[in-house]
Amino acid sequence: MTIRIQRNLALLSLGLFLLKIYAWYVTHSVTILTDALEYTVNVIMGFLGLYSLILSAKPRDENHPYGHGKVQFVTSAIEGALIFISGIVIIYEAVAQFVEAKPLHKLDVGIWLLISTGIINYFFGRYAANQGKLNRSMVLQSAGQHLISDAYATAAISGGALLILLTNWLWLDSLVALVFAVVTIITGYKVMRKSMAGIMDEADEDIIQEVVTFMQQHRKAHWIDLHNLRVIQYGEVLHIDAHITFPWYYTVAQSDEQIHALEDYVTEHFGNNVEFFIHVDGCMNYQCKLCALQNCPQRKNDFVAQVTWNLQNVRKDAKHGLS
Repeated sequence: MTIRIQRNLALLSLGLFLLKIYAWYVTHSVTILTDALEYTVNVIMGFLGLYSLILSAKPRDENHPYGHGKVQFVTSAIEGALIFISGIVIIYEAVAQFVEAKPLHKLDVGIWLLISTGIINYFFGRYAANQGKLNRSMVLQSAGQHLISDAYATAAISGGALLILLTNWLWLDSLVALVFAVVTIITGYKVMRKSMAGIMDEADEDIIQEVVTFMQQHRKAHWIDLHNLRVIQYGEVLHIDAHITFPWYYTVAQSDEQIHALEDYVTEHFGNNVEFFIHVDGCMNYQCKLCALQNCPQRKNDFVAQVTWNLQNVRKDAKHGLS
């Protein structure tokens, strides 16, 4: 489904780009050129994003034991770089227009064309961003957010073009372009920063918090302890590493049954794109105080209270205990 959405976005971006170029051609406005230049990124990334989704959907192999999902972070980083560069180009064009102002034509036509592209961008951007979040696709989220920001930028640029039309102050053409060049550069930096975080396996606090909260809510009495938890995203796949503590006398079959139960709970919530590597630990005598298992035949100490799993204690590489 994500591939189909990205393919449609790529074709849509190409059509809207041609419309924006036509708007610049009939007006000769550097403000409208700003919108068109920035949108070239959408076109390039639409097709590059489609390629990355097709590649990331390939199954893992010997050379890529964790799959091909990280290509989505790479393409998003390229997108951020292109956005950044387009901001620099816009500044150049704006300064050139300010130094030697050229007459503008048919601004009213250009404004209506821009407004049309902005409306289409906004609604398709919302759809793509929502689907990207639902499917945990970095490419779709990035594309959707870019389309939404482009819609806002188009609205503001249309407002600037309207002001130029009403006042005939040609210097506003360069000023509006410069303002949005700065916004474009900042946007490019943020996209690059987020992509590099994924490439470097930087912890995603929101995803980890969601995992921990869900596991705490569905916790069983014999799931005594959870620690050394790590969550890494490879494209649309969540890779979860953790140590979990069961009663020490559980057989391998009993522990395996509990691991599968845990996997079923998490998969039901996060979807099938979840990969587990769970290490099983046996409980220690001092952990009886935090074990809520009733009628335990090997209990050495009375139950006091469970340790509530949170971001701080599940990340530590040490079994939990009560002082």
